[in-house]
Amino acid sequence: MHKFRIWFGSSVGKKQVVAFSGLGLAVFTLSHMAGNLLMFISPRAYNLYGHSLVSNPAFPLIEATLALAFLVHIGLAIQLSVRNRKARPVGYTSWGSGPKKTDFAARSMVLTGLLVLSFLVLHIITFKYGAHYVAVYDGVEVRDLFKLIQEKFQQPLYVAWYVFSLVVLGVHLSHGVSSVFQSLGLFSARTVFLRQLAWAFAIVVAGGFITQPLWVFCCGGTNP
Repeated sequence: MHKFRIWFGSSVGKKQVVAFSGLGLAVFTLSHMAGNLLMFISPRAYNLYGHSLVSNPAFPLIEATLALAFLVHIGLAIQLSVRNRKARPVGYTSWGSGPKKTDFAARSMVLTGLLVLSFLVLHIITFKYGAHYVAVYDGVEVRDLFKLIQEKFQQPLYVAWYVFSLVVLGVHLSHGVSSVFQSLGLFSARTVFLRQLAWAFAIVVAGGFITQPLWVFCCGGTNP
């Protein structure tokens, strides 16, 4: 326990916790995006997918675990940022060059993280606690989430905010995923490849999410 406290109290320990919690959240966003793609198949497939999640007995535990991971990730990330600023009260005059260059995604992690948090809170309010429509499939009553997204994604301002937030999420993921390997000391000659891999992951996740509101807004949620 004493060793754990020393490790957790150190900057290295906190960075590793941020990295692992971030990796878990990144995997969750990928799976969530993939599940949402079922809306392209049919309203039935999408609604039954949503129903299978919330009707799972383990769902409350999964929600609590995700909430804890978010809180730990955000709290420690802000704490590390404040600690770094105190240790370096005068900012860098240059962001470096080449593979060691600090890009915008790295410099704005706290800002993009807070924007993603704001989006997440509004997203939960809108879809978890929003209007409750009902659909019935083979005698089973489920929540009609597809109708709700059709309703919300027909609003231009909401779609614009949604797309902007997902672009921000992509920027955050692009650095966050690569930071996992850096925190574990795995960055070496493969640095450029890992950064490219992180960007690819970010583009897949953010791009997959963005297609959903655009499809509903442009096509009404129906295949042409």
